[in-house]
Parts: sequence; C-alpha cells; structure tokens
Amino acid sequence: MTTFSRRVAPLILALCCNVPALAATETVAAATASTVSANAISAAERNEAIDTLVTDLTGNYVFPDVAEKMAASIRARQQRGEYDQVADGKAFAQLLEQHLREISHDKHIQIRYTPAPEAAARRGSAAPGASQASNAFGRRVNFGFEKFERLEPNIAYLELRGFVDPSGGAETVAAAMGMAANADALIIDLRRNGGGSPRMVALISSYLFDLERVHLNDLYWRDGNRTEQFWTNPDVAGQRLGSKKPVYILTSKATFSAAEEFSYNLKQLKRAVIVGEVTGGGANPGGGFKFSEHVGGFIPTGRAINPITHTNWEGTGVQPDVVVPADQALQTALSLATAAAPANQ
Repeated sequence: MTTFSRRVAPLILALCCNVPALAATETVAAATASTVSANAISAAERNEAIDTLVTDLTGNYVFPDVAEKMAASIRARQQRGEYDQVADGKAFAQLLEQHLREISHDKHIQIRYTPAPEAAARRGSAAPGASQASNAFGRRVNFGFEKFERLEPNIAYLELRGFVDPSGGAETVAAAMGMAANADALIIDLRRNGGGSPRMVALISSYLFDLERVHLNDLYWRDGNRTEQFWTNPDVAGQRLGSKKPVYILTSKATFSAAEEFSYNLKQLKRAVIVGEVTGGGANPGGGFKFSEHVGGFIPTGRAINPITHTNWEGTGVQPDVVVPADQALQTALSLATAAAPANQ
C-alpha cells in the first residue's frame, strides 16, 4: 500500500537541489496529478462509502461497542471535513483504514480502493470456512504448498504460503503428508503465510494426531450469535503422521490469521514447538464488503476462542517456544530436530 512518505520524499529531495529543483518539482506534481486522476474519487462517492461503512460496521463488526466507537470517530472526522480534500481514492481508503485501526487496533480491518468497480457485496459474516479463492486459484498456488524437501539426516521440510480452502486441495494435503510420514520429524514453515481457511487448518492438523478426535479451536460469529467448533478428522486420506512424530513450526512477524491459529492450536495442545518470531496478532475472521462502486474492504465478524485458554492471540501474536530472528528459525529448528532424532537418542 502506498504511503504518504513515499509521495512526499521526492519533493523534499527536490527542494534541496537549487536550480534542478523546479524541474524535479514539476515532474513530481505531474506524477501526483496523474495518480489522482487515475484514482479520482468524487465527494459523492466518499460520502456514500462512509455512510455504508458506518452501517456495515455497526451491524456486523464482531465487537458492537468498538464498532460504535469507530463509527462515531469516522462521523466526527467527516463532519470536520477531514476527508473533503482527499481526491485520490487509494489515499482515501488508506486514511479510513488508519482511522478505524486507531480505535480498534484490529489488523484484519482493511479498506481498499480499486479503479475497476468493486465486486458484488458480501454482507454479514463470511460463510464459515469459505475460501475467498476459487479452486482455480488454489491449483495455481498448489493450495498453499509452496515447497517440500527432505533435509539431512531425515527431516521433512514443508513451506506453506497459505491455508487455501480444502474443498479442492485435499489430495495435495494427503500427498504432502504422505511424503512427510517417513521422516523422523517435520518442520512446517509459516514465515510467509498470511492466513486463509480454518477448515484447511483443521485438515492439515488432522494428520498430526491419532484417530481420536481433538478439539482445535472455536470461532464465534456475531451473525446469529453462534459458535462453530473445529476438530481433527479421524478419517483422512493417505498416511497420517500421528501424535508422536516431532513437529516444529517456523514463524515470523508476517505470520498472520489462520497461520497463527495453526501455530496457537498446536502450541496449546503441546503438539508442536514454535520457533521464530512473535506473529502478527490477528484472530478476528470475517468477510468482504462493498461500500461504494470503487471502495470495499474486510470487516471482522467473528473471533477465535481456544478451548484450552478460552482466549486467542489477537493483538499479542503467538509467542514462540524458541525465540530467534525469522532468518535463523529454519536452522534452529533443524538443529533441534536433529538432536531429537532416533539416532541421537
């Protein structure tokens, strides 16, 4: 997302350069005007987006009291004219997002502007576990399974970039878990994983336990005031690793949402050792909303409730068992796995 500092920096540099400054300033001004023209948003659409956003927040955001505070803050800023001169749609969306997060501190809240019209609105909570990616997209990204390697002495390494909805990816999960089953330990790399489907979290987790069902997580949804439970599935395709094989999960500051759930669940169940950095701190799932023709976003409509801690990682992130910089996490986990391997016991 473009920041104000990136726009201002070239102008500041130009002002320090005497004669060439005028030409440089004119170039920056032309570029800025061009950007605004390409992403221009009218006063009418700004007001429409704010009106719809306020309605959707108060009707759907998981914490109604916080929703009211966000709505009141946005209305007050609107009445003071703070958005009146923001002619660039992307800057307008960024400003709204910033103001909402200042109240809620919720990193899942997102506001975006797209030059092409926004897709049809999806109101209320997203269908539980529904992926925002089609099966076609899932296939293009191999359902989040980025890399599999066998590391010496006999350690399986799996990089997951996302938890894509398992409706089309169950065979990919079974294939990857089958390759990992003969290893002495499994390292799962979530350092570049921004989240996804809780159903994929449950499916992959199922391979890491035995046949007895294990309660992983709950999601509370404001819509219907209901709670959805997630358990391991004793009936999965292929070969499971079971509950005894050591598992190490690599995390970074970029590990977020469903990737945090996966880490948090297994940490609380004492099924995995978390190695790396404290994660991003986003535990409130939700769905996409359309606020105007070009402005849309993501509103959290639910929250995670762990059955062991009865809370979640919102705002705090998942705390690693072994804290190391993200770029050292793999080597650290490999050393731990190697030391614990049967030949070294």
